[in-house]
Amino acid sequence: MLKHHLKFLAYLILSISFSSALAGAYEDYFKTSINDDSSTVSGLLARGFDPNSRDEKGQNLLYLSQRDGANKVAQVLLDHPQLRIDLPNSAGETALMMAALRDQDTWVAKMLDKGASIDGTAEAGKPGWTPLHYAAASPGTRALQVLLARGARVDARSPNGTTPLMMAAQYGSEDAVNALLKQGADVRLRNDLNLGPVEFAQRGGREALVTRLAALAR
Repeated sequence: MLKHHLKFLAYLILSISFSSALAGAYEDYFKTSINDDSSTVSGLLARGFDPNSRDEKGQNLLYLSQRDGANKVAQVLLDHPQLRIDLPNSAGETALMMAALRDQDTWVAKMLDKGASIDGTAEAGKPGWTPLHYAAASPGTRALQVLLARGARVDARSPNGTTPLMMAAQYGSEDAVNALLKQGADVRLRNDLNLGPVEFAQRGGREALVTRLAALAR
């Protein structure tokens, strides 16, 4: 009986030690995006750490690397064969969406080259937020141009019917509006709240753009 208890105690101590080590590795893994610590990421992945792990807020490290500009960490992850590049966070956002929002055209292209879905988490032909929506809301247009050149749906509909042009009209640059219009974006489309690009521009207080879009919508 005593021998049985000793074996159980040894197993319990080993389990607690392993859990503590795992918890420490988990914390270390998600801290790496703050200071672009690629060596720690490489070491943990070499030890078998899952590159698709999520933190307590539902974020994965590839998404965080794009949010924080941790380019070396992002490259290590992209090179890992088990990475799920389109893994969304708890809000349904992918790393490609965040790269598009930050106008990181180089990383948008790299992720597309690695097989990232240009439609994000939306199923083909169905409503859903896409990287182009995020790029349209960016202050720049480099990522938007890459997505358009790669075949992004210019009039993609979000779950409530919002298009990239609507996002650009309120949040993005006028150059983004111009690029979308040049690509054939439909200025007459309206979302489920019966709002179109004109109303989005009004919400953004962009009166000159309101006048221009209204003329195009006639």
